[in-house]
Amino acid sequence: MMALWILLLLTAQLFVPDAQAAGEVLAEVDGVAITAEEVEKPLVSQLSRLDEQIYALKSQKLDALIDEKLLAKQAVERMLTVAALLDAEVTRKVGSITEQEIDEFYQRNKAQINAELAQVREQIRVYLQNQQLAAKREEFLKSLRSQVKVIVHLKPPQVHRVEVSVRGAPFKGGEQAPVTIVEFSDFHCPFCTRVTSTLKQLESMYGEKIKLVFRDFPIEALHPGATKAHEAARCANEQGEFWPYHDKLFAGPSSSSPELFKGLAKEVGLDAIAFVACLGSGKYQAAIKQDIEEGTRVGVSGTPAFFINGRLVSGAQSLETFARVIDDELARGAAGKK
Repeated sequence: MMALWILLLLTAQLFVPDAQAAGEVLAEVDGVAITAEEVEKPLVSQLSRLDEQIYALKSQKLDALIDEKLLAKQAVERMLTVAALLDAEVTRKVGSITEQEIDEFYQRNKAQINAELAQVREQIRVYLQNQQLAAKREEFLKSLRSQVKVIVHLKPPQVHRVEVSVRGAPFKGGEQAPVTIVEFSDFHCPFCTRVTSTLKQLESMYGEKIKLVFRDFPIEALHPGATKAHEAARCANEQGEFWPYHDKLFAGPSSSSPELFKGLAKEVGLDAIAFVACLGSGKYQAAIKQDIEEGTRVGVSGTPAFFINGRLVSGAQSLETFARVIDDELARGAAGKK
C-alpha cells in the first residue's frame, strides 16, 4: 500500500501544470529566490530549438524503423532476403552514370569543386550513382508505404514563435505567402555565403508559397567593414536592385573597398552618381543598427539566422532542415492551426 501511494505521488509530480513548474525555485541567494521561469524565459528559443532537434532525430529513427519493417514484410512475401529484394528493386533498376552526366555535373559545380575534372571524375561518378540509388530506394519505399496502413503517433514538440518585424525590409517571393522566412545575415560571413545556394533551391521548390525577407546583421567584431557592404546593398535597394546586388556581394570577395561597391553597382546597372552619393552619406547606418538590435532582441547570436514564421533556425542548415520546417508550416496552415 505504501509503495502504491509513493507511485501515485511521483506520477502526480510528473504532471505538475506549467504554471507551477515556472514558479519552481531553483536557487536562493540570501533568501531571494531564482525561479525556473527566470532561467527558462531568456532561453526559450534555444530550448525550443533543442526540442525540435530531438524530435527530428526521433522522427528520422522512426522512419528508418518503419522502412525496415516494410522491407522485411515485402521480403518475406516474395521469399527473398532484404538484400536480394533491394538488389532487384533498386540496384538493378539504376543505370550506369554516363560520361556526359559527369561532364555536365562538373560544369554546373566547377566553382565549388576547385579541381580539374580528371582528378575528380570517379568521385563524381560515385556521388551521382549514390544519388540515383537513394532516389530509387526512396521511390520503392514510398510504393511499399502506399500498400499498407502506417499510423505515426510521435507528437511534434510545441512550437515556439517570436514576432519579427519585416516592415520596410527587402523581400522576394509571394507577398502574401503562407510561409515567411526572415534572414538575419552578414555579407562578409562565409556561412551566409554558403547558405545562398540552399535558399535558391528553396525558391525553386516552393515558389510563391514562401516569402524571403532580408535583415542586416553585420558582425563588425568578426568581419571589420562588413557594415559598409550592407549600406551599399541598401543604396542598391533605393534603385530597386537589392537582390541582384545582394547576389553580387555574396559571390565576390569579402571587401569593403569603395571601388568594389562601385564596380558591382555598374554590373547591376545602377545610376553610379546616385549610388556613390548614397553610399557616402552614411544615411543607412542607423537603420542597420536597428536591424542588429532587433535581431539581438529576438535571439540572434550569430549569422546566418532564420525565422520561419517566427521559428528560429540557426546557421547554414541543410536543404532538408529548411524543407522540414517549411513543410510543417504549410501543413499547419492547411489544417488551420499554428
